[in-house]
Amino acid sequence: MSALHITKGHGTGNDFVLFADPGGRLAFDAARLARLADRRFGVGGDGTIRAVRSANLPEGADVLDEDPAAEWFMDYHNADGSPAEMCGNGIRVFVDYLIAQGLLELQIGDTVAIGTRGGVRPVTRFADGYEVDLGPFVVAEGQAMVSVAGLDVARPGLAVGVGNPHVVVALADARELERLDLTDAPRIAPAPPEGANVEFVVPEGVAGGTGTITMRVHERGSGETLSCGTGAAAAALATREWAGDGAPDAWTVHVPGGTVGVRVADGHVFLRGPAELVFDAEVHAAA
Repeated sequence: MSALHITKGHGTGNDFVLFADPGGRLAFDAARLARLADRRFGVGGDGTIRAVRSANLPEGADVLDEDPAAEWFMDYHNADGSPAEMCGNGIRVFVDYLIAQGLLELQIGDTVAIGTRGGVRPVTRFADGYEVDLGPFVVAEGQAMVSVAGLDVARPGLAVGVGNPHVVVALADARELERLDLTDAPRIAPAPPEGANVEFVVPEGVAGGTGTITMRVHERGSGETLSCGTGAAAAALATREWAGDGAPDAWTVHVPGGTVGVRVADGHVFLRGPAELVFDAEVHAAA
């Protein structure tokens, strides 16, 4: 195929290969997308993001029914090429990419509607990054049991939905968190039908009305990543649930790649953090 113009970007170390296909004309199957994201044979990233106008792909029809202003669709795939509903870090990088490519004008303080497989997500630009409204969330009743290398016994996990599925596990301290081996996917019982991202969390306390947690994550289809935006939101929501009445609505979430902010308001959960575009390139061996 002819050269593909790509941009590498990341949000707190969660990195992506981005490319523009406004007309939806490029044909990429899972194998070709996985090769782009491969860290040895491709560009390397936790996933790929195609910028396509919502009107030019089948999934965009539902998006435009939901919000006709959602001109752009974030066509996100995990590192293994599998499609995903949403990516909280990816959508911030996506909006930054649209601006850099001259495909979108967005002033500080303004909000844009972005289409995803999980629905329309409003993203607001700030001087230090972006905040995405992840929408309504679901904290499930009951618990799953999670087994992972580095822990002697299975631990209970709380299922949280923020446009994509998560299971959040509380750990006792930083030593337990450090001992985890997330090379292989944690085992969840009962297994979610479409899999789930799994977050391991250590609560750090509350100060000035803001809670603080530290977490690591294994993302389905990508493995352990330095950050997961929707995972940070899910981890904060789970910790808030465990804390009970009086728990704060604002959270600081430390991940291996940096720090993001999570807040709950009006039944929605919001994620705020940086976005950085690292380099542009032409890829000649994307097949």
